[in-house]
Amino acid sequence: MGIFSRMGDIINANLNAALEKAEDPEKMIRLMIQEMEDTLVEIRSATAKCIAEKKERTRLLKRLEQQQIEWERKAELALEKDREDLARAALAERTALADRIGYLTEELEQYQEQLAKYDEDIGKLQAKLTDARNRQRALVMRHRSANHHLKTKKQVYNDKIDEMLYRFDAAEERIERIESEAEALDMGRKGRTLNSEFEDLERDERVEEALAELKSRRNKE
Repeated sequence: MGIFSRMGDIINANLNAALEKAEDPEKMIRLMIQEMEDTLVEIRSATAKCIAEKKERTRLLKRLEQQQIEWERKAELALEKDREDLARAALAERTALADRIGYLTEELEQYQEQLAKYDEDIGKLQAKLTDARNRQRALVMRHRSANHHLKTKKQVYNDKIDEMLYRFDAAEERIERIESEAEALDMGRKGRTLNSEFEDLERDERVEEALAELKSRRNKE
């Protein structure tokens, strides 16, 4: 399994765990982006290590190729001097070097294939990360808007608020009845006596008390 595939499994596992716990969607988005950023760092680190190892193998390959040329030269020199035994030994060294060069060449091809895979993974992950960051802003805005809308709805359909308004209406009706009684007592009277003056004062006092009670209850609620 490649690093990119493993990254996908990690992200899916974390997101599924977050969904099961009903976590904050904004937190889930941040978690996903953080996982992608960490994985991107991991892939780039692996890429840098692969590049360094490829360069080291390339330098070794060049040294072996130079040694192979040198043993070829020595074999030719030995034959010129009629030293077939030395020529055979030199050719044996050159053959061993050829085998090592073959292994190194295959290894370098594998490094190149791995680097190509890393480059593909980085490109895919970078594209997904850019897309996630772009979508994050819109999703965060939608989430906050939804929360505000839900809060507003809860206030609109809050039974306590409805009960408070009902009690307010009842208190207002009570005051209106008292005011109506006062107006009714004044009807048909041409003059005002001393007693009527005191009665009016008492009624006014009752109205003021009722009004004060209404204001106090409204402030508390």
